[in-house]
Amino acid sequence: MKVVAIIPSRFRSTRFEGKPLARIGGKSMVQRVYEKAKQSEKITDVFVATDDQRIVDAVLGFDGHALMTSSENRSGTDRVAEAAEKIGLVSDDIVVNIQGDQPLLDPRSIDELIDAFNTGSGFEMATLAFRTLDDNEINNPKDVKVTFDFEGFALYFSRSPIPFHRDPDVCPMVYKHLGIYAYKKRFLEIFQSLPKGKLENLEKLEQLRAIEFGHRIKVIITKYDSPEVDFPNDIARVEKVLN
Repeated sequence: MKVVAIIPSRFRSTRFEGKPLARIGGKSMVQRVYEKAKQSEKITDVFVATDDQRIVDAVLGFDGHALMTSSENRSGTDRVAEAAEKIGLVSDDIVVNIQGDQPLLDPRSIDELIDAFNTGSGFEMATLAFRTLDDNEINNPKDVKVTFDFEGFALYFSRSPIPFHRDPDVCPMVYKHLGIYAYKKRFLEIFQSLPKGKLENLEKLEQLRAIEFGHRIKVIITKYDSPEVDFPNDIARVEKVLN
């Protein structure tokens, strides 16, 4: 069984044009994410999936693996599904979808996610979450929150603070979704065939497509946070951590 990481990467962005090629401490963001993925003990190979030749050239420039994919993909997961097909993965292989804007990703969290498939059953999709006490993250719609049941299966993902804490004296139990997924290759084929759901369209969160059509998502709690770079001014914060 292969375990392959795929980093979906787009040049065009309404919030940060050319983000994958933005320089962070002397390296492009996509290179930093790629190198973090390569440090995972359980990943057998890493690919960047993009629809822009500039990103392909940048990845090849640091001796990485890049795949050109369609510009018509509806989401990052759809792009990952296309890439997995081009790589030639089979149904039982595990595909890890790593967001290309998390240069502080801890490789140990990737291994925790992959381990879920070795220790659990009853699901073909898993993701990471991190408990946050940061009021800005809790209330900021760019930071997605997740709730889950007693078995660790996702109930809902939202840009709103969930669950709502009516009692202000209760310490919040809010988990931030880190946006990294692992799937069996066969589930990617199912996901790609599903139409967009109402919840996905409302929240603009592709993982809700799986939940709305009855598929379970295992949530793995990690102690390793992985802040995203959403805007150009986030780069200084990341460089401060790196230094």
